[in-house]
Amino acid sequence: MRRWQGLNGPTRKLSAFRGRPLIINVWASWCGPCREEMASLERLAWRDKMQYFAIIGISTDDYADKPKAMLKNANATISHFIDAGQQMENMLGASRIPLTVLVGADGRILQKSTGRGNGTGPIR
Repeated sequence: MRRWQGLNGPTRKLSAFRGRPLIINVWASWCGPCREEMASLERLAWRDKMQYFAIIGISTDDYADKPKAMLKNANATISHFIDAGQQMENMLGASRIPLTVLVGADGRILQKSTGRGNGTGPIR
């Protein structure tokens, strides 16, 4: 598995999150509902003080400048990465965003939640 470029932290491999449950949020800087969902996940991360699970964000933007600026303005604390090659989008079957995926500690996808109301749009 290739490495993901970090948007607000270091570059990492997906395998770095193995061994505990993982929430993956797929989003784009141009998506309003994505920003709402991202804020909810930030609050969830702050509540989980024991760090039972990891939460990461995957931007579907083509270039890093806009998502980096958005994360800086939002004071994002969870790790976000860019999926410029669409590898993760394709692996998760992300045809609409925001997409939130719960992955078990064993790496199996347990649940997917697509979109926030009627404001979601197809991934470019």
